[in-house]
Amino acid sequence: MSRTDRTVPPRPNPAPAWTATALRRRPAQRRSMERVERLLRACAAVLEEEGADAVTTTEVARRAEIPIGTVYQFFHDKDGLVRALAARNMELFTHRLSERLEASGGADWAGAALTAVDTYVDMRRTVPGFGVLDADPDPGHDPEACAPRPPSGRSGPGRRDDRVSGTLLAMGLTATGGPPDPETERRVRVAVEAADAVLSLAFRTDPGGDPALITECRELLRSYLGRPAEGTLAGTGS
Repeated sequence: MSRTDRTVPPRPNPAPAWTATALRRRPAQRRSMERVERLLRACAAVLEEEGADAVTTTEVARRAEIPIGTVYQFFHDKDGLVRALAARNMELFTHRLSERLEASGGADWAGAALTAVDTYVDMRRTVPGFGVLDADPDPGHDPEACAPRPPSGRSGPGRRDDRVSGTLLAMGLTATGGPPDPETERRVRVAVEAADAVLSLAFRTDPGGDPALITECRELLRSYLGRPAEGTLAGTGS
C-alpha cells in the first residue's frame, strides 16, 4: 500500500468538549481557543464588576482587545457569551469534582455532597465569573446539550439544577458503589435544590460566601444524606 492510499485519521480537536455545543463555531486551532478564552474572561470581568446589564459584545471585545468580528465568529450575541461561560464553568466544575471524588478513595453520599459544596465554594471564590452557572438556554438552544427542566413552577436562575443533580448522581454512584434507584435519585435532587438555595444566599449575603451560611449548608446535607432512608443513601445502599 502506498503512502497516498493510507487513511490518515483526523486530528483531534484541541478545544474542550463544551465548545462542541455552546459556541457558534468550534475553534479548530489553539490560537482560536485562546481567543475564545480571552473573550470569556472579559465577559466574566464585566459580569463581576458591573453586572449582567453591562455585558455587550462591544464591551467584551474591547476588554479582550479582540476585533468585534471575531466575537461573532464564535458567539451569536451577548447571551451566547454568557451561555458559553456557564457551559465552560459547568464542565470545569464537574472535572474538578470528579478529581476530588476519585482522590477521596470512596465516600458515602454525605461525603460526596460535602465535597461538591467545597469544590463549588472554592471555585466561586477563585475562578472569575464562576458564579455564572445559571444561564438558561434561549429557544434556539441544542436540546440534547441543554435540556429544559420539567415543569416545577420556577423559572430563571436555577433551571440547570436538574443537570447538576444528574451529574452528581452519576458521580456519587461511582464514588459510593451503590446501585441507582428512584429513592436515591429523588434525594440527590432535593439535596441539590436545597444546597443551591443556601449557597446562593451565602454569596448574596457576602460576595466571598458567608461562612456561617456555608456551614449551615454543609450541616443540612450531612444531616439529610447521612441518615438512613429506607436503606438507600446512608453508606452504600445496603
